[in-house]
Amino acid sequence: MSYRKILTIQDISCVGQCSLTVALPILSAAGMETCILPSAVLSTHTAGFSGYTVRDLTADIPGIAAHWKKENIRFDALYTGYLGSTEQIAYVREIAEELLSDGGALIVDPAMADNGKLYPAFDAAYVETMKSLAFSADIILPNITEACFLTGTEYRERYDRAYIDSLLDALTACGAKTVVLTGVGFDAEHTGVIVREGGKTRYYEHRKIAKGCHGTGDVYAAAFVGALENGLGAYDSAVLAADYTVRCIEVTQGDAAHWYGVKFELALPEFIRMLGK
Repeated sequence: MSYRKILTIQDISCVGQCSLTVALPILSAAGMETCILPSAVLSTHTAGFSGYTVRDLTADIPGIAAHWKKENIRFDALYTGYLGSTEQIAYVREIAEELLSDGGALIVDPAMADNGKLYPAFDAAYVETMKSLAFSADIILPNITEACFLTGTEYRERYDRAYIDSLLDALTACGAKTVVLTGVGFDAEHTGVIVREGGKTRYYEHRKIAKGCHGTGDVYAAAFVGALENGLGAYDSAVLAADYTVRCIEVTQGDAAHWYGVKFELALPEFIRMLGK
């Protein structure tokens, strides 16, 4: 593979091992020139910490993008994570239209909901705007809750394969090109990822680790993009990212003091070997 230049747009949580603080090192380890556009800066992430600080960087985005355009900077892929407002989503669409190289991929993680609910900062207007970004993307990586909000499908805690297939059908009908649906498990001991690409659907199942960790969705998305931009197909990238994420959780287990994220750094050598580097 050629030396790829990737842009990722999401927030920085200075402490907490999520968003840009995992995307930058994981994509760099995958052999990419990783460029970043922070949407906000937080002292920590918001899950379990109190009194955190937040600085919104929405107003800085147009100027940064204008400078890149002036310098004729282009990107081979654009990967988005958590975006804090409808205004930021609109800016991302402009950046994708103006700064992606010919054939460059737009990969969207519509990070806005989980466990049947939107994150507290978001509302129906945000969902509608996210639809415009997600359904213009080459690949989307929603969890089941996000897929339900994107399609207006009723969320179910318990479901079968027919329900998941109908959810994938709804995403495709709305305009999704390739879907990587995460957190899909049909029994209590397993979870996995299901990929719909070109009319073909494949499911990868792995064991479910009982205790979840914050930031694993960001780890997964970054590892997926790193594998994809190394020439793997969407399904193989989804499998590799799942295996790496599980490994990150495994190396973190047993350390009660490290409750706020996963020690993904300790598993980076394995990730590099997975990529055949």
